[in-house]
Amino acid sequence: MAQSFEGTALTASRTHLLWEVHRLGPSTQQALAQALEVTPRNITGLVDALESAGYLRRQPHPSDRRATLVTLTDLGTRTINDMTRQREEAATQLVSGFDGEELARLVSDLDTLTERLQLMAQVPRAARVTP
Repeated sequence: MAQSFEGTALTASRTHLLWEVHRLGPSTQQALAQALEVTPRNITGLVDALESAGYLRRQPHPSDRRATLVTLTDLGTRTINDMTRQREEAATQLVSGFDGEELARLVSDLDTLTERLQLMAQVPRAARVTP
């Protein structure tokens, strides 16, 4: 990802925000702060930078005159589409050469790891038991 965005205004945090605006659609900065689990002040800085670079725009909220909505610009939409394509190409390359059985095993193993990570995130560190 970093190589794809050399020479652009995109960073990991800014890219994450673009994905969230794409996923959620037009959103308030407060909703975006909650989605990214960061402070509203942090979102303001991210939105300012992405707006200056042409990826996002602020527009008046249609029913709340105190709020603004953050939306993707054409550049933001093209960038998300490019990122989606690049992610799909990378995923295809990662599993090229796997037969059906190998791919099924990989998916099963990744599901198991995901479940374990979710459980670990729920259990306080002191209570964890290492297998």
